[in-house]
Amino acid sequence: MARAGGESARLIETFLEMLSAERGRGHNTLAAYERDLGLFAEFAAGRGYSLLTADDGTLSAYMAHLAGQGFEASTQARRLSALRQFYRFLFAEGKRPDNPTLKIDGPRRRRPLPKTLSEDEVDALISLAAEKAETGEPRAVRLKALIEVMYATGLRVSELVELPLAAARGNPKVLSVTGKGRKERLLPLSEPAREAMADYLKVRPFFAERAGHAGERYLFASRGKSGHLTRHRFLQLLQALGAEAGIDPARLTPHVLRHAFASHLLAHGADLRAVQQLLGHADISTTQIYTHVLEERLRTVMAAHPLASEG
Repeated sequence: MARAGGESARLIETFLEMLSAERGRGHNTLAAYERDLGLFAEFAAGRGYSLLTADDGTLSAYMAHLAGQGFEASTQARRLSALRQFYRFLFAEGKRPDNPTLKIDGPRRRRPLPKTLSEDEVDALISLAAEKAETGEPRAVRLKALIEVMYATGLRVSELVELPLAAARGNPKVLSVTGKGRKERLLPLSEPAREAMADYLKVRPFFAERAGHAGERYLFASRGKSGHLTRHRFLQLLQALGAEAGIDPARLTPHVLRHAFASHLLAHGADLRAVQQLLGHADISTTQIYTHVLEERLRTVMAAHPLASEG
């Protein structure tokens, strides 16, 4: 563990005593603060500064050093947090006339890429759902319709399970959906989705009878307080089907199907603005995350190219 010497060591010790006595911080937390502050003290000493004399330029150089060493953004953020608290303490105690961390920006955390499925995996899932639906068993027919409609439209799972029965009247080519913020959007239905929905309507009475009055207005009626199939039940059914299709259930949720819808559209040349409207995103920056999924996949493919390692 890096240890500060002299004046810096005394300042760290005083700070840790305050954390322990006034804030009740545990041993592990105190040890982490001591380590992080000691590492900065060592860095500052190498530039001719102590913890008491280090300025914002020293702090900026330290953060750049951490980034250059390849530390994760979370690690950089944790170390900066320790420094912020430490210098806030020194300022409050009158040991410094300023707080040099006020001018330091935290590291930007990389937004995690959404989980998705390959087109082959979606094909396997839909093929298995279709095979089971051919038996005419109502639950299998319903599951096929749920999957086909979600993959064809990119609906949010809450929008899917709460679709009104009126949405399916007349074998529609377009679904009208009211999403977040009560905003309405029109979503084209693929031919397979329309066929799956039509097949489902034939077995819907099986579910409507059990749902009773509460389920009269919902397309995917189900017994229970809500009157419609719950998101959790759809998740269970989807993951069970995925496991049979060879897809890890941990990777498969209704939201992942929505991600697959968007990613596959963009992969086939769809306009980003059009995908934004289909998904019902208020801000296009939310939709742009799917372009990063494609870039990441392309880098993976190119890395496997036989010429990739040649200079």
